[in-house]
Amino acid sequence: MAERIRIQKAIANAGLMSRRAAEDAMRAGRVLLNGQPVVLGDRVDPSSDLLTLDGAPVPVSEDLETHILYKPVGVVSTASDPHGRPTVVDLVPSSRRLYPVGRLDADSEGLILVSNDGELTHRVTHPRYGITKRYLAEVEGKVSPTISRKLTSGVELDDGIARAVRARLVESQTERSLIELVMVEGRNREVRRMMETVGHPVIRLVRVAIGPLTESRLQPGESRRLTPTEIQRLLSR
Repeated sequence: MAERIRIQKAIANAGLMSRRAAEDAMRAGRVLLNGQPVVLGDRVDPSSDLLTLDGAPVPVSEDLETHILYKPVGVVSTASDPHGRPTVVDLVPSSRRLYPVGRLDADSEGLILVSNDGELTHRVTHPRYGITKRYLAEVEGKVSPTISRKLTSGVELDDGIARAVRARLVESQTERSLIELVMVEGRNREVRRMMETVGHPVIRLVRVAIGPLTESRLQPGESRRLTPTEIQRLLSR
């Protein structure tokens, strides 16, 4: 069992606020330990307890790591690959055993999280928490402005109806168009199948945001570790 530490110290160590501010949050009932309100003097076991601030988990364990990676085309979103293809885990410099958070198909590129935080993985990938993923899709053909309504109303796929939370036609030209889609579900190749069904197959697909997280500075293959504040922003949605 890990050493139990005072809750205000754990919150301060996570970089979310000062100890004094953490104590104020505790008094205001904003901090829960395993679902129960805390009082000053309570302690947390980083190895087993769930500490939340405003409903979002506080990363109290020093063993937890979450990285944001710009996945290049051709890299698979798995921890290992029997065919020897490069994986997202291969691209993240860490000595810990990490796993992809959700999926991004091999033909697509853009942002994906790689983590050993099970609670974060569950919240980001489960549709009930509503953490969106935003994509830019370059597609074949000149797209009608009515495409947005069609994508948000629902497109019938072989595994059920798929809907975008939001869709916006960014640019429409004779041979190629650019569409922005915001999705919650993460079904296999969902965006690609939707666009093919409506008659505009995807040429290039880039994930540009995960919830509130965007990262324009990363080049394909580059990653960085998320800060505690970024994790809190992501999980408090």
